Amino acid sequence: MNDTICALATPPGGAIAVIRVSGRDAVSVTNAIFSKSLDHAEGYTIHFGQVADEKGVVLDDVLVSVFRAPHSYTGEDSTEISCHGSAYIVQHLLESLIQHCARQAKPGEFTMRAYMNGKLDLSQAEAVADLIASSNKATHDIALSQLRGHFSSQLAQLRDQLLRLTSLLELELDFSDHEELEFADRSELRSLAQTIDTRVQQLADSFHTGNALKNGLPVAIIGAPNVGKSTLLNALVGEERAIVSDIQGTTRDAIEDTIQLAGITFRFIDTAGIRHTSDTIENLGIERSIAAVQRAQIVLMMTESGVPYPDVPLRDDQTVIRIENKTETFQAKFGIGLDALRQQLIDAAPKTSDSDVIVTSARHYEALCRAHDSLARVLDGLTSSLPSDLIAEDLRLTLDALGDITGGTITPQDTLNNIFSHFCVGK
Repeated sequence: MNDTICALATPPGGAIAVIRVSGRDAVSVTNAIFSKSLDHAEGYTIHFGQVADEKGVVLDDVLVSVFRAPHSYTGEDSTEISCHGSAYIVQHLLESLIQHCARQAKPGEFTMRAYMNGKLDLSQAEAVADLIASSNKATHDIALSQLRGHFSSQLAQLRDQLLRLTSLLELELDFSDHEELEFADRSELRSLAQTIDTRVQQLADSFHTGNALKNGLPVAIIGAPNVGKSTLLNALVGEERAIVSDIQGTTRDAIEDTIQLAGITFRFIDTAGIRHTSDTIENLGIERSIAAVQRAQIVLMMTESGVPYPDVPLRDDQTVIRIENKTETFQAKFGIGLDALRQQLIDAAPKTSDSDVIVTSARHYEALCRAHDSLARVLDGLTSSLPSDLIAEDLRLTLDALGDITGGTITPQDTLNNIFSHFCVGK
């Protein structure tokens, strides 16, 4: 990682472009094409001048921002060249930088260097991509919270608690011949392990919410044929996404579309009307309707006067909103009652705040599940008086699982440091 890299850091085609340079020779490489020397420029300063191509021909008037290690995004000396967004200018600037011993950065390499240089842990590095990809307020807030280290802080607290638990067990193993030392009894150890496991489970359980917010809260629209399901979908998304017809069984497959309400993405699924029919294809659509209901977090159950609500299996954790269409208070065709329905949808969505830690990554969820499984064995071992060395091994597996999330590892030296910093051994 001693070489110097460069790349366009902004989307192509805009009025302004920013080219980022990072590495040991970032300043000298930038100097080679810039009209002023930056050798003595302090970090967090901006300099106006001209840049030239490899033949010395002036390309553009630019602003160059200077960042000195370790106070930069990558932790290395860095510069950012702000120029006009012309593809010609950008291409020749990059070619000139490469001519002066920089190389084209690989995808994600700036953030990789930030991770390798300790500017970000692995979960924060992943949050950078999530922040860039965020398409609504909910996903933006979750990614920003993770980037700011809220998730990492939670994991660090769990790590400290696990180290304390591990240290107590290590003391039993290494200093059991010292009668004057007092160790926590198994009930105290179990209480501490249970506290840790409860938080691990809470974080793992948040993945259900986080995944829904990231991909759009699934909302199934169900009901008998011709009660207005497709009309409702079209009214909510603002376009003719589903075919509306008086003929029963028009919708044969699930139709999906998304809208945003109050910064939250809702993914609507218009399903085939549920009824008894001998039509094989329509029955397949009805089966898919029932499957869509099972995947949904919110169910809009539609009916009209004289038509019963559909009898479908529902989960206890689903929000069901019952809608009687073609009444004075609700008519999907004319938009009557839609504002009230939108508010009901917003109210039914999971509520998050800046201080909440919501897991959105399947990788993080899998690691938390592994940590929970290891802690379950720890709790069983503490209850059944399993030897300390076997319990300690499961604690190490828990630490490894949590370490996979942030990219950190726990060494035996960490345990020893914790023992000797918290316990008066050998005094």
